[in-house]
Amino acid sequence: MFKRWGILLVASILLVACTKKEEGQEVNPVEEIIDEIVEEVEVPVEGAVLPYTSPFTGVASEKELTQRPVLVTINNHPLARPQSGIANADVIYEMLAEGSVTRFLALYQSEIPEKVGPVRSARDYFVNIAKGLDAFYIAHGYSPDAQKMLNAGVVDHINGMQYDGILFERSRERKAPHNSYITEENIIAGAEKVGASMEISKLPRFSFFESVEGVKIGNPVSNFSVHYGSGSAFENEYTYIPDEGTYERETAGVLTVDKETDKAIKIANIICMEMPHKVIDSSGRLQLSLDGGGRAYIFQAGIMKEIEWENIDGMLMPMENGVPAKLVPGQTWISFIPTNPGLEKMITYLP
Repeated sequence: MFKRWGILLVASILLVACTKKEEGQEVNPVEEIIDEIVEEVEVPVEGAVLPYTSPFTGVASEKELTQRPVLVTINNHPLARPQSGIANADVIYEMLAEGSVTRFLALYQSEIPEKVGPVRSARDYFVNIAKGLDAFYIAHGYSPDAQKMLNAGVVDHINGMQYDGILFERSRERKAPHNSYITEENIIAGAEKVGASMEISKLPRFSFFESVEGVKIGNPVSNFSVHYGSGSAFENEYTYIPDEGTYERETAGVLTVDKETDKAIKIANIICMEMPHKVIDSSGRLQLSLDGGGRAYIFQAGIMKEIEWENIDGMLMPMENGVPAKLVPGQTWISFIPTNPGLEKMITYLP
């Protein structure tokens, strides 16, 4: 690149000198001619450092990312797969709803995809996570406890129970309750409708490596699985792809892809946080202890480490030796693991 621009610069100097000589003007010294040309020619710089960083992914950006986080409850029932918009999420939280069925909370701050879903109902601990993130929360439906919290204005939100067919759209490809979707346009319109600010006001304390090469300490683990329940429907397997520095994910043996692109999602960090779960009603609804902190595993760059997690000002943070554990830039997947049976029994891994 430099050689090519050097040749162009010399050619420009000669052209300017010859032109001025023909016009009878005194030819400036070379330094003055160079100054004239440099003022007019902007030379691109290779490897330039971008001035901003995404607060939730650590990925460099040309512009400051000031959008408020949007948190969407996404259906993970087998009939709801593959989901739309999950490849664009900065962070995805996976946790149990009832029984062995998990749901996702997809966080969007770097960008909002054109289409997200299927959107599913809220639980009280989903609302608490949204509150801790100061996120604009989106769900379709709610448990009794979640409904009370939403009605009380614990978080800014819109819900498909009030806006079905208005902001939320039903897909004809699937049957309810696995067919509710929302678009980027309607997310913004929904925030305006309820008077919610879309400017970020609370930044996470995530810490990032400069690149995947920064991860050096830990146990080499190229493949591992997180097993919710006794069947295979919610058995998630993660495989590290060294050439890409990311993980691919399979559930029940099927590659996790984004429905809108049919491409595999790429995960930079997987964090498994262990916490107490308690069944609280006859429907199997749960209470999760989000405040106390606990043990955790982190998988990144083909390395596994045992760390901790803490609730810091409402945000669930991976911690190592008392400070936020560094993450590889990119998407982070956070799985909540019940203390009973625990990390050792629900997670298996191979070197």
